[in-house]
Amino acid sequence: MVTTGARRQPAPLRLTRRGRVVVLTFFILLASLASAVLWTTASRAGDPDAGPAPSVVVQPHDTLWSIAGRAAPDRSPWEVVAEIRHLNGLDGYYIHAGETLILPRER
Repeated sequence: MVTTGARRQPAPLRLTRRGRVVVLTFFILLASLASAVLWTTASRAGDPDAGPAPSVVVQPHDTLWSIAGRAAPDRSPWEVVAEIRHLNGLDGYYIHAGETLILPRER
């Protein structure tokens, strides 16, 4: 028996039509998943509701009206005061120095 030293090369990989469809479908699903993850991450970066709610510590002589004016100067103070009362569960209009109030988010 004579050995020539040459090794037999394996046959190249050949996909059937069904195999090509499966591989293509896999790559399409992978690309869709990647774009969904990137889109979700990008959309949350600009989301104003993503971080903690803005708050303020009441200073001596502060009123709900003055806090509303500083928190949202472009909005009606009546609306902002009502929203501050709702967010903080206030029944009346009295606040005390040292209290921390949650403020409405900017629109």
